Amino acid sequence: MLEGLRRHLLPLEDGAGAHDPLMRLIGQARFALLGEASHGTQEFYRERAEITKRLITEKSFNAVVVEGDWPDALRVNRYVRGLSDDKDAVAALSGFQRFPAWMWRNTVVVDFVEWLRDHNSGLAPRQQTGFYGLDLYSLFSSIQAVLAYLDQADPEAARRARYRYACLDHAAEDSQAYGYAAAFGLGASCEDEVVQQLREMNRRAGEFSPVSGLEWDEAFFAQQNARLVRNAEEYYRTMFHGRVSSWNLRDSHMVETLQALDRHLTANGPPPRMCGLGAQLPPGRCLGHRDGRGGANGMWASSCATATRATPCWWASAPTTAGSRPRRIGVNRRGASGCARACPAAGRMCFTRRARPASCWRCVTTRPCAPAGAAAAATGHRRDLPARNGTPQPLLSHPPGQPV
Repeated sequence: MLEGLRRHLLPLEDGAGAHDPLMRLIGQARFALLGEASHGTQEFYRERAEITKRLITEKSFNAVVVEGDWPDALRVNRYVRGLSDDKDAVAALSGFQRFPAWMWRNTVVVDFVEWLRDHNSGLAPRQQTGFYGLDLYSLFSSIQAVLAYLDQADPEAARRARYRYACLDHAAEDSQAYGYAAAFGLGASCEDEVVQQLREMNRRAGEFSPVSGLEWDEAFFAQQNARLVRNAEEYYRTMFHGRVSSWNLRDSHMVETLQALDRHLTANGPPPRMCGLGAQLPPGRCLGHRDGRGGANGMWASSCATATRATPCWWASAPTTAGSRPRRIGVNRRGASGCARACPAAGRMCFTRRARPASCWRCVTTRPCAPAGAAAAATGHRRDLPARNGTPQPLLSHPPGQPV
């Protein structure tokens, strides 16, 4: 395994050109997802911030998406665009109250947010770079955001929303208490109410067009909060029955949010280029996201345990064949096995992490596997991510043999 790795590793040098190989690898990709092996490592946060700055200034990336909740990140988005009353980045980041608050409320991120505000100053709104959150933990703060928007835009719609969301009042803004009560029959499920509210917000958002400017943006932001409420309600209700299902719901929500943001930003300009920051980003399906020309366009870089050259990623979700079961080399903090194996047909090294259930594997390759393997992945199904109606979903994948 080490010999296979040495052919692809590049040292991380000091100096202005340290990230040049990564910039060349990213090329014209629309999605660059920068993962991490641990939260809160200052050295990695600093390197990731510098990479993100170069993506923005050199490659015109215009959206930073983070493993954070939508309403908290939206406050930062307004600050970096000069649309908020927050006096500095510390105030703009103060919405990140949920553990681990230090994941985003740290000095490296404060400096980056101030840099992004300075970068955006003087640019037209559609040329500015935004800051957005992909996560779904903010059930009750997203409810408050929906109500605050409707209070200003449509008081009668706000009254209907309050009536529906009142179903959750018994939880006293404790998301896990709601999930426990709903899962075990100790309290009413609010699934119907949050779905009805999302449908109304979807209809409302459809009434605006890009020419509406900020009004259109605010309708989209509120719609996303309503979507988060719907997905978070299901997440917390499911987490006490099956950890696998709840993690899949979180993963699906991140992809839905990324795709919705992509459509929103594309509606009034060229397709955006997005930089993702976080440890739990769903790289496989993000990489499979189709661009306007029908091709997938993205790449994923992870810090792993050492600084390595980032490589194109493929998503493999087919069961392993007899005799090719990866060798276990470690266990991460959630108990998933870290493994290494070779692509059988091409003999090239893969990094894999065991996905749930045990018959499915996710594979990140240092080089493309054999075309036959790529074709199989392109036509496979995500067995670990079933659709809500129980039907397997088609795997989103790039065309076989083409780099992402």
